[in-house]
Amino acid sequence: MDEFIPQRTSTYISQHDTQYGMMTVRETLEFSCRCQGIGTRYEMLTELVRREKAAGIKPDVDIDIFMKAISMEGRQGNIVTDYVLKVLGLDSCSNTIVGDQINRGISGGQRKRVTTGEMLVGPAKALFMDEISTGLDSATTFQIVKYLRQTVHVMDATILVSLLQPAPETYELFDDVILLAEGQIVYQGPREHVLDFFQWMGFKCPERKSTSDFLQEVTSKTDQQQYWEDSSQPFRYISVEEFAKGFKTFRVGQSVQQELAIPFDRNRSHPAALVTERYGLKKNQVFKACLAREVLLWKRNSFMHIFKTCQLAVMSFLCMTVFFRTKLHQDTVNDGVLYMGALFFGLTVIMFNGMAEMVMVVNRLPVFYKQRDQLFYPAWAYTIPAILLRIPLSILECIIWTCMTYYVIGFAADAGRFFRHMLLMFVISQAAVSLFWFLGSVGRTLIIANTFGNIALVLVLIMGGFVISKDAIRGWWIWAYWLSPLTYGLQALFSNEFHASRWQKPYIGGLDANTLGDAVLISRGFSTDKKWYWMSIAVLFAFALVFNILFTMAMSYLNPIDKPQAILQDDSNRRGPERASQSISQHDGTPHSENGQNDKISDIHLASTDNSSSKTVNFDDIENGSNARRGIVLPFRALSIAFNKINYYIDMPPAMKQQGIADDRLQLLHDVSGAFRPGVLTALVGVSGAGKSTLMDVLAGRKTGGYIEGDITISGFPKSQDTFARIAGYCEQNDIHSPNVTVSESLEYSAWLRLPTELNCEKKKMFVDEVMKLVELFPIANALVGLPGINGLTTEQRKRLTIAIELVANPSIIFMDEPTSGLDARAAAVVMTTVRNTVDTGRTVVCTIHQPSIFESFDELLLMKRGGRVIYAGPLGTRSVDLIKYFEAIPGVHQITDGYNPASWMLDISSPSAEAHLQVDFADIYKTSALYQQNQALIKELSTPIPGAQDLHFPSKYPTTFIEQCLTCLWKQHKSYWRNPHYNSVRFLFTIAVGIIFGTIFWRLGQKTGRTSDLYNIFGAVYASARLMGFNNANAVQPVVSIERTVFYREKGSY
Repeated sequence: MDEFIPQRTSTYISQHDTQYGMMTVRETLEFSCRCQGIGTRYEMLTELVRREKAAGIKPDVDIDIFMKAISMEGRQGNIVTDYVLKVLGLDSCSNTIVGDQINRGISGGQRKRVTTGEMLVGPAKALFMDEISTGLDSATTFQIVKYLRQTVHVMDATILVSLLQPAPETYELFDDVILLAEGQIVYQGPREHVLDFFQWMGFKCPERKSTSDFLQEVTSKTDQQQYWEDSSQPFRYISVEEFAKGFKTFRVGQSVQQELAIPFDRNRSHPAALVTERYGLKKNQVFKACLAREVLLWKRNSFMHIFKTCQLAVMSFLCMTVFFRTKLHQDTVNDGVLYMGALFFGLTVIMFNGMAEMVMVVNRLPVFYKQRDQLFYPAWAYTIPAILLRIPLSILECIIWTCMTYYVIGFAADAGRFFRHMLLMFVISQAAVSLFWFLGSVGRTLIIANTFGNIALVLVLIMGGFVISKDAIRGWWIWAYWLSPLTYGLQALFSNEFHASRWQKPYIGGLDANTLGDAVLISRGFSTDKKWYWMSIAVLFAFALVFNILFTMAMSYLNPIDKPQAILQDDSNRRGPERASQSISQHDGTPHSENGQNDKISDIHLASTDNSSSKTVNFDDIENGSNARRGIVLPFRALSIAFNKINYYIDMPPAMKQQGIADDRLQLLHDVSGAFRPGVLTALVGVSGAGKSTLMDVLAGRKTGGYIEGDITISGFPKSQDTFARIAGYCEQNDIHSPNVTVSESLEYSAWLRLPTELNCEKKKMFVDEVMKLVELFPIANALVGLPGINGLTTEQRKRLTIAIELVANPSIIFMDEPTSGLDARAAAVVMTTVRNTVDTGRTVVCTIHQPSIFESFDELLLMKRGGRVIYAGPLGTRSVDLIKYFEAIPGVHQITDGYNPASWMLDISSPSAEAHLQVDFADIYKTSALYQQNQALIKELSTPIPGAQDLHFPSKYPTTFIEQCLTCLWKQHKSYWRNPHYNSVRFLFTIAVGIIFGTIFWRLGQKTGRTSDLYNIFGAVYASARLMGFNNANAVQPVVSIERTVFYREKGSY
């Protein structure tokens, strides 16, 4: 490994999408392409041209142009970027920003493809790709894997890919398969022989079972028995260890061991196959690339910098009005102390204005670590552009502050002193920003960085010489006085001001000074030597330089703080005796008819899936003390939702206007019509960017911006969002929950707020228990939810918790946005069992999905194409027969082959390339079909209230009173507060540390009151303690509030 650079010879594509949200898709890929050294093979190209000429070979024109285009080193744009954008289907959104939690950008599936494309544009021939299909439709996943297969076979590359729920046709593209279970290799070898191995072990894959799903379940303790083939012997659970041992004796395993025993022959490989240079670009070129990106990010984040500058201007206005010149004089030492206070305040504002930079550094670290570890650039190439671009902003801030405050406060009216004042402000600003950058890079998390920042603030502020004078500092703390940048900043500012001519009045008093200016300086322990100004400037420049060097070193050598793994439940605790896969496969796909009773009142019993003979317990039974099994019946109103001619527009993005698009609005949904009915499970399907989530947000009333046209009715009555929110549930794609409460407490909190006040606490608690049984959460009822990817629940458990939180509200209509995204096939089966159980209670459920493995679990389908247009809406039928008949009836559409997944076939034959090949528009075909007319008739029927029906009405906007809401929120915050040791312990430890620091610094100074300076020291202690404790608490609570704020937004939308 020491003979080449493994990070550049191979590359790793993470399952986590970490990009800068303010960069566009194209800019992200172009930067990656540029840094990875596309075009650095110029010498190889010249050698190739020389040999072609010597051999008399004339290359193909297109190939020659392509080879020359990818050999231009350091270019911002590259033909490789355009090619990868096309392959990944990102060309349509190439000029859209990636987006983040604050700024809306591309969809989740597109963001996943950007993560993949970021590495594919590089020259590496060995790729390790972790769960690249999460959030992607099967057609896009197939296209990407097909491209990877061609790369492997044509370019002789090596690629290892882990996938969740791969479609059969995607699985068939792979040459070899590695099956892992419990950290052991169960099988590794050709894909064609994997079923032979398990048949050799006594297990057989059923005909209509996907091979990939079979491989995931055959090693599972609860799923293994259904695949046992040897009827001559009773079933015996085969452990993972036995599978691993059996594989070593299987012919494929023996072949692998024999191949590994043979040493690799270096003569079979060209030396150029291994990269020996650490970076893909030369130092000047990598610096230019990072500088260009930093300039771009500064432009995109201009609002934040403008806001900070405006904030500084407001502080300047407050400062100049408090220390107004007409109120200040130059006659006594006390007058001079007032000027000192104005200078001290201005210096601390400028200095601690840089603390916000620490948060920005921490937020950008995940992207930096990814790119640094992939050797995109060295740390100095990242830090130096940031340092250089911070200089103009520091200059601007200092100009604004000095111009607004200097003459209004009434400092020395001298041009030289004015500019020296401004220079000092600039230098202290640079030193402070460098300090907080360094602390952010060392802390690496907001909590730790804020703690470091607050401790630094304590020491720098107190030991600067103004809060406590130098002569009052004990010997054991004097070192901190000389290490505080504030010491030199105040010394320089005070020297610049109090050596002005107006302060040279003769002084007669108790201090050893000849002039009033010297007396003021001596009263607070500062030197009267004029040379201290330039000495302080030099020291502050040295501070800035040292902190920047330390910042660069920390970014170079420190790694992300290790994260603990999420809790993994034992396999037996995750499933009941009824297997999810069996529950799904036994479903015949027949829609449940509403029988025209749109407004019937249904009594729904939520029963545990492991007890088919459970009894129903009514309210009366509970009140009468019945001994029946605990359960509860909550009435709800079975409702349908019909929508017709839905159009949705947003304002045209500026990036698209720059491309010459004259329209003011961008249309995302085009005349979308359909209907969802009780007891019918409907799938909302389409490629990434087709508008599935947009349609669901519009129907659920979650779109707060844009322009909506069309009709939406709830069981025949026009939709009113205030009442609709009471009977609807919305399961977001991102599982957002409070991390410091348990699963049962999360459900109780939702039930307390969203169930009617008429229900007492016991009934609500019983209903919560029923919901937990329904979604199989009882084994983890007392587990903390935790943070995704850090601690707490697994992804699959979070999905089920998201569904349960909406179920405890007893909704009539439930929207689920990709409930199985990010799950493997088995975990998806567990979630889909939960969804099917929910539908069987008579509720209306709509899900957006990507995974073909769960496609046939649905009753009906609404299929959308890119551009927000419907191309199919209707029943699936048993084994998708109705869907297949519809599309096969279209002239030119090839018939589905045996074993081909209908979902993948459907997306394949309706893709834009297929439409172009057939010269048809499937949306237009659908609008002229008999199915469309049937759907329009159904929409008309469901849009008309049945006789005697009444519109939804609730006596109040919220189910509970204001007092009940406050008490419930207080209960939850109390739980969250005391279960957050990081937040509480850090604050307690910080308070103890600050108390010790204050006690040792201000040791017995309160007993000294003989001089004016002694009183100032006491005042300084009071001021510093009040400011620092408040400042620390305000900073420490922000990460906590940030997490809970996201949860609040989700809860607010559900009211």
